[in-house]
Amino acid sequence: MKLSDFDYYLPKEMIAQHPVEPRDSSRLMVLDGKGIEHMKFSDLPGLLRPGDLLVMNNSRVIPARIYGTKDTGGKIEVLLVRRLEDKYYECLVRGKIKPGSDIQFSSAVTGTVKDTVKGTVKGTVIERIDTHTGYRYNIRFQCDGAFESRLQDIGAMPVPPYIKEHLHDNERYQTIYSRHEGSIAAPTAGLHFTSGMLTRLEEMGVALVFITLHVGIGTFMPVRSEEVEEHIMEPEYYIIDQAAADAINGTILREGRIIVVGTTSVRSLESAEWEDGRILPSEGWSNSFIYPPYKFKTPIAGLITNFHLPKSTLLMLVSAYAGKETIMNAYQEAIDTGYRFYSFGDAMFLLNNYEDKHV
Repeated sequence: MKLSDFDYYLPKEMIAQHPVEPRDSSRLMVLDGKGIEHMKFSDLPGLLRPGDLLVMNNSRVIPARIYGTKDTGGKIEVLLVRRLEDKYYECLVRGKIKPGSDIQFSSAVTGTVKDTVKGTVKGTVIERIDTHTGYRYNIRFQCDGAFESRLQDIGAMPVPPYIKEHLHDNERYQTIYSRHEGSIAAPTAGLHFTSGMLTRLEEMGVALVFITLHVGIGTFMPVRSEEVEEHIMEPEYYIIDQAAADAINGTILREGRIIVVGTTSVRSLESAEWEDGRILPSEGWSNSFIYPPYKFKTPIAGLITNFHLPKSTLLMLVSAYAGKETIMNAYQEAIDTGYRFYSFGDAMFLLNNYEDKHV
């Protein structure tokens, strides 16, 4: 399959620069296999029913973008990619730097390195690694106390580069149910939910279950090969515990509907071990790359997702689920009718007949 098959033109003004208030006032495009309906996300409870199970990713974004000054005086930007061990991270670096170089990190708010209360945060570049997507740098950090807690002082939320407006409230780039820190990008399909909606859903008999996938660069790394099959996904860590597995298997047993929130949740479910049509508790590194044609292990009755970038692995995943032609037509409809795109944009609800489309 060709990368160009997943391309489309989006006017820049349709890229959402800020989240809407309240969260569930975003638009919701509903595709049920028969046509397209235009709703508000607040209408979602009316599309669900008792016995449904919502599967959601509860990973929490860390302030993974940090700014510093090299020992030569030059400025540098570091994005934490993956924790290797305590105070030791694999990083992406914007700017020139060599192994052995030291970096002193600045306050994300003031831009200064002076911090007489908690002490400074420093880093040493241990090695540079040449990967198929460019250089990575392993950096060892030095600071008093836990490095992760110091990120609240020196780090900034790693919002995508297509968002140009300043993020005034970091919690707006977190889902309201985020719990486990580790992501460097938000699982954005969940940004539309409010606490009031979750309460309402539970009261009407919709069950909620939480799994974890820490979003890394694998989710948003661009596909560079024209042949889609040649792309290699960067691994991201996922966790499906016993309680989540029990809830999913119980829903399957009673023939309830599994509604998955977000492509990261889909990738977690598809990375897990399945046995005789039942999911097993598991955790590990997911490098699942889902593109058409694909046979899903998980009986997904519905998928809630945002509108994704052209040529992205996320667009390929939703195309594998709902059909490429269906998705590309829906995206054109969204453009024609003024939907907001990408991380802070509007949502889609894809309702499919699993038996017809996935076996």
